[in-house]
Amino acid sequence: MYKIFWLIRAFLYKPFFKNIGYLSYIGKPVFLHGISRVSLGKRVRIFPGVRIETHNKGSIVIHDDVGIGQNFHIISGGVLSIGKKTIISAEVFINDMDNEYEEIGKNILEQRFIVNKTKIGEYCFIGIGAKIMSGTILGKQCIVGANSVVKGSFPDYSVIVGAPAKIVKRYNKEDGIWQKTNNQGEFI
Repeated sequence: MYKIFWLIRAFLYKPFFKNIGYLSYIGKPVFLHGISRVSLGKRVRIFPGVRIETHNKGSIVIHDDVGIGQNFHIISGGVLSIGKKTIISAEVFINDMDNEYEEIGKNILEQRFIVNKTKIGEYCFIGIGAKIMSGTILGKQCIVGANSVVKGSFPDYSVIVGAPAKIVKRYNKEDGIWQKTNNQGEFI
């Protein structure tokens, strides 16, 4: 029954977003800013507590069939995208902006933003409480462990865990199995 209300909410929000695709729904948000630059594909499911922000002409594109758990927070000052059929657990944070901090005596929020491309590939899974930091590129079907702090570029089919996150396993196309790796993603 609650999903019917979320569908109605998505319908009411549609004029304020850049796009909301067919059968997408949104639970009650905590905060929305700059949503005229946010596109949701078809069948995007967002649970309550979402916080969506775009700044300085940034944009967010969430492709088709993405599921997002409660209390999700996403910030963009550039072009941040989430690939189709990705699952994002609860309490996840994704960002493509950092703050400059070098001016002494000036509040960090008053200093300039630094935008670094952040992209989540198709078919990814992001575990509960994970933080995807500015400048992170996740390849296709990457798995991010719970509470991981992720920054950097990770190839397709990687299992990434820890704080800071490191690759611990990858899919070996030659052998057709998931295989352990060293921190650089080389098979052991």
